[in-house]
Amino acid sequence: MTKERERLVANRARPTTDELRNFIGQDWAPRRTATTGPAEVAPYASRRRESLSDRFPGERLVIPAGGHRVRSNDMDYVFRPHSAFAHLTGLGGDREPDAVLVLEPRDQGGHEAVLYFRPLADRDTDEFFADTRYGEFWVGASPTIEDIESELGLTARHIDGFADAVAKDLGRVTLRVVPDADPDVTALATRIRPAAHEVLALELDEELSHFLSTMRMIKDDWEIEQMRQAVAATQHGFEAVIADLPEAVARGRGERWVEGVFGLHARHQGNGIGYDSICAAGDHATTMHWIKNTGDLRLGDLLLLDAGVELDSLFTADITRTLPINGEFTDTQREIYDAVYAAQEAGLAAVKPGNRFSDIHAAAIRVIAEHLYGWGLLPDGIDVEATLDRNHGQYHRRWMVTGTSHHLGIDVHDCALATRGEYMDAELRPGMILTVEPGLYFKADDLKVPERFRGIGVRIEDDVLVTSDGYENLSAAMPRTAADVEMWIRDIWSRQSPSRHTLGY
Repeated sequence: MTKERERLVANRARPTTDELRNFIGQDWAPRRTATTGPAEVAPYASRRRESLSDRFPGERLVIPAGGHRVRSNDMDYVFRPHSAFAHLTGLGGDREPDAVLVLEPRDQGGHEAVLYFRPLADRDTDEFFADTRYGEFWVGASPTIEDIESELGLTARHIDGFADAVAKDLGRVTLRVVPDADPDVTALATRIRPAAHEVLALELDEELSHFLSTMRMIKDDWEIEQMRQAVAATQHGFEAVIADLPEAVARGRGERWVEGVFGLHARHQGNGIGYDSICAAGDHATTMHWIKNTGDLRLGDLLLLDAGVELDSLFTADITRTLPINGEFTDTQREIYDAVYAAQEAGLAAVKPGNRFSDIHAAAIRVIAEHLYGWGLLPDGIDVEATLDRNHGQYHRRWMVTGTSHHLGIDVHDCALATRGEYMDAELRPGMILTVEPGLYFKADDLKVPERFRGIGVRIEDDVLVTSDGYENLSAAMPRTAADVEMWIRDIWSRQSPSRHTLGY
């Protein structure tokens, strides 16, 4: 089974005698009997399950949380439930590894939502004290059946009953499984399904996964509030990084210092980071996904910080600011920064209902192309229209190879299974949350750009909500213009103890 440890570490095993088992099971104070109250998210998750039920009437739908993943030998990575499971149950953080949500069709129509999970074990069991992966002695207490039912407003059962329940009446009832969530559940489904249905089963499962991904495109009120909180927590983390820039310079390996400071506040404000933080100083900022974060911070360079706090609900922000490490942009840095800012403004202006998702990139990249043309960086004879030609141009992509936007929510790249027609070519609708993040990236060894440009990377990224008449910039409280960024840094530093300023800031 894939959830088993890679290796049993027998050299550290301890004997378990009947006497010890009996002794450990004795003399514990009574456990609380009161259950947790309904979770705030419960009615929203219930409505999401109703939408899923309406889409697949009469079918058994299986959405696993997934299980532990081994990091090394007998040590696991921190568990994170599958996004579809979290979205449909409301369970986030590291809640309920190996759990499976089953929507069981009712004869009278609709579905019963049943959560199969591993509830709190009795104190007279080996699991209570000897199981290092699930035992209360090792990882803390699990909820009871009653806890889950009260918290989530659905039926809860022990995971031991899942295999028989999912195989019940198979053939009469169509079975769909999210295939990438839990290899063990997928393997079980393969064993119990008729062999002749193998190809059909693949299509059924892919259709379920696709629907679960695209149903997150329009956020409900609860999700929007979660995103507001994630953005606010992320701003807190960015400002903590700015406050500690002098320390990051002084300590060496400053990118690691920045990563650690943001991670500290992400873990304190929420569940942690929503993705590996990009803490890229100097030429590292020209590498799109620089997550090694091994470099120094040097006075006169820029720091491109692309980071987001993930809440316990697993909703995450995704924000980028490019910061002058000494508090002021040079003339060249400002020139490039202002070009990116103008491109972002154009992209933001394209965020409105009725426009297509791809219109955001088209608006931003035109401004990027205009600046590259004005700087004389495009090949001879290539003007703005020529480089924007999709079939024979695209020269500008040497300096901005990425797109400008992506959907955002419970995943940093949300709704990833949508088709191109549902994503790039789709109309923007109120309730969508997406990023707008143009950039320019001039690598240190790029001989096609002036020497003064080399080693400078700039990206500005905000999280925006599509509204009925345009957009709301959820991260608008984080300064964006070059002048406002400088003032932001000065204001934060002015609130620090004078003893921290030992580098001439």
